[in-house]
Amino acid sequence: MSDHVVLHVKGRVLVGPEEVRDELWVVDGRITYDRPVSAADVRTVRGWALPGLVDAHCHVGLDRHGAVDEATSEKQALTDRDAGTLLLRDAGSPSDTRWIDAREDLPRIIRAGRHIARTRRYIRNYAHEIEPADLVAYVAQEARRGDGWVKLVGDWLDREAGDLGACWPRDAVEAAIAEAHRLGARVTAHCFAEDSLRDLVEAGIDCIEHATGLTDETIPLFAERGVAIVPTLVNIATFPQLADGGETKFPRWSAHMRRLHERRYDTVRSAYDAGIPVYVGTDAGGSLPHGLVAAEVAELVTAGIPATEALSATAWGARSWLGRPGLDEGAPADLVVYEADPRADVRVLAAPTRVVLRGRVIG
Repeated sequence: MSDHVVLHVKGRVLVGPEEVRDELWVVDGRITYDRPVSAADVRTVRGWALPGLVDAHCHVGLDRHGAVDEATSEKQALTDRDAGTLLLRDAGSPSDTRWIDAREDLPRIIRAGRHIARTRRYIRNYAHEIEPADLVAYVAQEARRGDGWVKLVGDWLDREAGDLGACWPRDAVEAAIAEAHRLGARVTAHCFAEDSLRDLVEAGIDCIEHATGLTDETIPLFAERGVAIVPTLVNIATFPQLADGGETKFPRWSAHMRRLHERRYDTVRSAYDAGIPVYVGTDAGGSLPHGLVAAEVAELVTAGIPATEALSATAWGARSWLGRPGLDEGAPADLVVYEADPRADVRVLAAPTRVVLRGRVIG
């Protein structure tokens, strides 16, 4: 669509969970609710409109083996775009993907720099692998490289113990999180198990990824501190397969992973019921493909989160949490249109009829 074309979105515009308007206009790539005085060339799109969806945990520029080339990164971003996912929080990547920012046809990315992990305690080729004495320096480095986020690996398989174990001593994470906050960055951490959670939350962390290790003891602490979680349930679904693969060498770890998987829905629902902010993330880009946001929203509903709240976790609420606008007057026109009301059935998200990125209809 050329720049002089005015886009008219007509039907039901979901400005918020309860705020619904009949139409909006896109003029010069931005949203307005005021009918243009004159528009010679108007294109009309009809349906139910949502802000561009958010994947708050994915990895562009990464596959199961490590960094990928630009062509693969481009394909990952395009897959998300075509699924209606127009804002990505990249939760750790060894690739430099800043070239994507100059592409008008690709989603916006909020980067957390590269993962920071303990030596030999994470997936090979993914992270800076360091010891606690260097944590503050690496957090400062990634805070400066990222877009307001830093990503730690909070726990991983401890081969000597044969089970999941915390990676960092309390004093190290306290100092590191304080340094990130001093530099204006928020901190999140990969955490499957129970052991690392209290130290990280009491040290001031802003978010926990996966959070399968939440318990009745730590859920109130998260709620009190306002620490968000991104459950990545489509990734947690792989735990039984992972457990089967590690059964012979690490039976305790395998049993632990199965327990975390079995209680995953109860964990997420208990977190939501306690008032913990929950956001949509897929963990795409490691072993999972991109474009899975609709499946993750459906998983949150399966866990017992009301449909409108699950939608907010990938739309209005997620954008607000990440400091990005939704369908606001004057905001960049990033939106997705569907045939039916996604609040009535979130499965509608899997079939967008139109994707509008920076005011241009894609496809």
